[in-house]
Parts: sequence; structure tokens; C-alpha cells
Amino acid sequence: MPAPFIRHVGFLSPGSYPDDDPQGGLERTLQLFELGERLGYDSAWVRQRHLEPGISAAAVFLAAASQRTRTIELGTAVIPIGYESPYRLAEDLATVDVLSRGRLNVGLSAGTPPHADLLAPLIFDGDWRSYDFSHERVRRLADNLKGSYFGASDSLIDSPGGQIRPRLQPYAKGLIERLWYGGGSLRSADWAGRNGFNLLLSNVTSGEDIDDFFTAQARQLETYRVASARPRVALGRVIVPTDSADPGTRRRYADYAARRHARTLAPNGPRRTLYAGDLVGSSDEILTRLAADPVLAGVEELRLELPYAFGQADYEQILSDFIERIAPALGWSRPAIAA
Repeated sequence: MPAPFIRHVGFLSPGSYPDDDPQGGLERTLQLFELGERLGYDSAWVRQRHLEPGISAAAVFLAAASQRTRTIELGTAVIPIGYESPYRLAEDLATVDVLSRGRLNVGLSAGTPPHADLLAPLIFDGDWRSYDFSHERVRRLADNLKGSYFGASDSLIDSPGGQIRPRLQPYAKGLIERLWYGGGSLRSADWAGRNGFNLLLSNVTSGEDIDDFFTAQARQLETYRVASARPRVALGRVIVPTDSADPGTRRRYADYAARRHARTLAPNGPRRTLYAGDLVGSSDEILTRLAADPVLAGVEELRLELPYAFGQADYEQILSDFIERIAPALGWSRPAIAA
């Protein structure tokens, strides 16, 4: 197996907060983005989740992050598009990309969105079960970001500035190349490749007819590479180095991993969901396990997925230990700072 060589490292923040302190929690996540930039991370990502005390509007949050950072790339991993208007979401994302000066990466997923029985009647008119939640909604968003003009070649609309040809505004040149699909099956990997999307892989995937996580995910990676004309893949793993943590914190990290270990032993639920084990331990121990990861050996971008419900000091320690002790051993080097 070839040794991993990583040229891009990012981190994914859960963005969670106490239910009675959303402002404080969102501010702390913005501070993590600022810290990530100072440490030299190439990218910082957030999840979008509804009904939970966390980031429910990734575009709004990243607009704020674009004004608190200068060089680090900003990403969503992922936005479930089922609840979104492909046109209105495209406007929001294009605005964030312009504000960030071309630093936005957009991760998306299709399918019936979470909590549909509760939320869909509040969002859609009529019977929400008749709505199209397929990959087609993702494709429509991508089409809206291409900058094409609407209507016939002579179509014009009146605006306060005079007549103009209509298209989505603002036009964010290059954003179409920074669209990612959150893949977790052979079908989604193939679709992402054939439709020109980059591929996000994580520590959760569908087993389909395979019981081993790494075998299943390696097969998805190969399917994507065959289907894509320009494959680009970013891999997510939960990585918790303990090098600079105090003894009590190390025990707490170990307990966290132990509580989640049972789910890695067999497929879970009717969808046969598979989980990778959390990588908790010294940097040397983590590097040994990463060297045995057959999927990591096939990619050049690694995303550190921060655990839920840890404290701010924990996140700061994990980000610092990873970038100082693990990333360089994987071949990564700090990006040059433009003058």
C-alpha cells in the first residue's frame, strides 16, 4: 500500500452550542476559523443541520466567517438540498463566494432531508411527498451558478440602472468548480463523477453488500475516479491527538472513543450504515493507523472532523496538535503567505 501524501488539510467544526447561548457558540466557532487560519489550515468547514442547536444556515454563517478571515478556504459539509430552493440557495452561495474573494467550497447532498415529517409541512405547499428530492435538485443549483443568461438572446429586464440581460446575481466566477457532493454509496459516487462534482467522503458510509467500512469506501472512491473527468476527493476522519492534553482530558477522549466503538463492528440499521473508528491517541499512534487506511492512500486532501460536544479548549488543542505533529508527517506543508 502506498504511503499517504496529503497536500491539503482542513477541519470540520460541528458548530454546536448550548441551547441557551447561540451567540456565544457561533462566536466560538468563528474563533476556531480564525485559529485555523493562523495555524495554516487550508480550509475550514461547517455542517448544516436543522432543529439542532448548531448551524442551521451555513451560507449565513460563512458570510460572517468571510469577514473574519483572509486566506483560509470556507466550506459546507454538507447542505441537504431537499429543503432549499436551488435558485435562492445559489444566490446566497454566490454572495458568500464574492464576499470571501473566491474561497467558498459548497458540499451538498440529495435525498429526502432529515426530519421531513416535522419540517416538510412547514416548508412546502401541498403534499411534500410528491416533491423531487433527487440529484436533479443539486444539478439545478449547479446550472444556476454557471453564469448563463436567462431567456432568449435578446431578453432584457428593466432595472434602476437600465436594461440588462438577466442572470443570477452576483455571478461568482469559478464557484461552479468548487461544488462537492457528499458521497456515501456507489450510486452517489458515480453520479458525482459523471456530473462534474468534487467528492466528499467521511467516516460514515453505506455498506450496501459489504460489511467492511474501508472496502466499501475504497470501492466508492474507485467508482468516482472512473466516472470523473477531473476527480478531486477530500476525505474526512475523526482524529483526536492527545499529545498536549492533560491526563484527565486524555481519559475523557478515550472514553468518548470507547462509547462509539460498538457501532464500528457491524452494519447499522436497514441502510447498513458503516462507521470508521475514531482515531484517538498520540500522534505516533494515529499516524500508524492512518498509514493502514487504504482510502487515505488514494487521496490528497484530508479533513479533520472535530467531535461533537467537546469544549473550546479541546478543539484548540486538537487543531494545534494535528497541524504541528500529524499533518507534516503526511507530507503536508504550510501554505506560503502572499505578500
